[in-house]
This record gives sequence, C-alpha cells and structure tokens, in this order.
Amino acid sequence: MAKITAAEVNKLRKATGAGMMDCKKALVEADGNFDTAIEVLRKKGQKVAANRADRESSEGAVIAKVNGDNTKGVIVSLNCETDFVGKNDTFVALANELADLALTASSKEDLLAKDFNGMSVQDKLTEQTGVIGEKIEIGDFRSLEAPFVGSYIHAGNKIAVLTGLSQSSDGAETVAKDVSMQAAAMNPVALNEDGVDQSVVDKEIEIAKDQLRQEGKPEAMLDNIAKGKIQRFFKDNTLVNQAFIKDNKQSVADYVKTLGNDVTVVAFERVALG
Repeated sequence: MAKITAAEVNKLRKATGAGMMDCKKALVEADGNFDTAIEVLRKKGQKVAANRADRESSEGAVIAKVNGDNTKGVIVSLNCETDFVGKNDTFVALANELADLALTASSKEDLLAKDFNGMSVQDKLTEQTGVIGEKIEIGDFRSLEAPFVGSYIHAGNKIAVLTGLSQSSDGAETVAKDVSMQAAAMNPVALNEDGVDQSVVDKEIEIAKDQLRQEGKPEAMLDNIAKGKIQRFFKDNTLVNQAFIKDNKQSVADYVKTLGNDVTVVAFERVALG
C-alpha cells in the first residue's frame, strides 16, 4: 500500500474541492495515483472537476497578442519559479516583448531561435536566469488563425485566451473578448461535442453508470439515463454549448449569432498558470 502524505491529500483537495478525509480515502483506494483518486471521488458522487483542472502549478506571466488585422493571435507563457518574480514589472514587460515577437513565429522552437536584440530568445532567457537567479523558460506557445481573432488576459496575467470567429464584422472584437472571458472563467474541455476525446466520453458514461447503480437504478435503464447525463456534460463543458456567463438564458453559440446567424466560434486556445 502506498504511503499517503498530507501534501498529496492537500493537493487533491485543492484540485477537487472535496473534503480532506474523502481525499485521503480516495488516495488510499487509488494506491496513491492522483488521477485515479479523482475518478474514485467522482464515482462516489463528489462534485469535482471533470479531469480538467490545471494541477501542475508554475509561476510567471501568460500574454495573448493579436496582429493588426485580427487574423492571427498567439499566447506565450513565460515561466519562472516564484510569484514574486512573475509579478515583477520587468519580467512582465519581457513576456510582452516575447509575445509580440511570437506573432512572427510558427512554433515554440521557432520563437526560441529568433533574434532578440542581438541574441537568440533562448540565450536571452539563459541570461535572465543568471540575472534573476531563477529558471526562466517559455512554458507554452499557442497560435490561432481565423477570419477574426480576439483575446483576453485575466487580471494578474495568470490566464490568457484566444477566440477565433468565422467572420469579421462590427462588434466582433467585443464578442470575441466576451467568449474569451467565458473560456477563461469556465475552462471548457473542448469547443464542441466533436472536440471531446472519445476516451473522455467513455469515462463520463462509466462514472454516470456507477453513480446510477449506487442510486439503485435498474441496469436496463442505465444506458438511456447515462446518455442524458453525457448531454449535460457537453452543455457544461464545451464552449459553444455552455450557458453564456453574461446572460445564462442563452448559450455561447446563441450569443455569437448576435453578429449574424451564420457567425460561429471556429476555435479557441486557453493557457493558465497556477
């Protein structure tokens, strides 16, 4: 049997919101495996996140930038070891400069190789590691191209989102920002049903059936009831199907159609720290 530490219990509690004793029991049952413990909690009816919490903590600044004609956006996370450094004005300014440069890059590797005032970005990061005394690195690089791209950076530079719309029109900037704020707050697992990996769907069905069995539902009814629960999962966890946070009487997809009946969200990217 794996030895369960207080730190592991606390980590699971922070990721799921479940009680300390429930977390400890789940870790014991899962023989210390973190992901399995989350499944154990969910099968016992605990209301915890559907495998989408950002569980690995890191510090730094996440910056989103969009080009002049709003057809391409990038997100760059500049990572460091402590929140003190991550909030430093000079550090945030460097993250913004790197994000500007990233608009011309095709990948993280391409960005690291680009010239930054006479040295490569990689060499600049190595230099800053020596100056600051903490490991400094590009943690994430995302890019998105669409007929219209908007962005949002959450206060403190801890979450950044890009949203791509199918058309550019009056009001597109506001709508794209609102949808980006939605994704920042609600952390959807995918854009729509088609974007959810089948393994995630299968796991949700399995969890739903286990919960129904514990409620005493007949085995013959489980498939149909589970299908209803998976539709609810899509509504709660896919961006365009979620209730719009500024007006929960309409979905995100319906809100976007205020720009025109044929306007849709074509893609989004979300990067979070901590």
